Amino acid sequence: MHKFHVDGRRTAGPGSAETGRNARIGDVLTGIGSSVTYTYDLGDGWEHSIVLEKRFCGADDAEYPVCLDGQQACPPEDCGGVPGYYDLLEVLQNSDDERYEEMREWVGEGFDPRSFSVDAVNRQLRTGRVRRRSST
Repeated sequence: MHKFHVDGRRTAGPGSAETGRNARIGDVLTGIGSSVTYTYDLGDGWEHSIVLEKRFCGADDAEYPVCLDGQQACPPEDCGGVPGYYDLLEVLQNSDDERYEEMREWVGEGFDPRSFSVDAVNRQLRTGRVRRRSST
């Protein structure tokens, strides 16, 4: 469940005439400084502001979209939004916490909230598949 807001109005998401699959970002972000708010997972309320900062001519041999930079790993699915994610990070930093083992098992031993790989993100963008974690 997700939705998009442009200039304070909902433009795509559940129950709207235009779905996220039909909307083209170039039709929404038309000028430098234009923005859209993307709310992912309505239950947890993750909000992302997307702002057009610059336009440039791309290379003819490049595949788009492409990630240029980033930081930190994505929070696990259904972790409770921002407050739940910060609680998870706090628990994972304290192996004496009574919830440590449960949370470590839930996110997996390989989860490192500080990790980020531009190459990994671009591989996911090229294949069109994004690895999603499940809480089940």
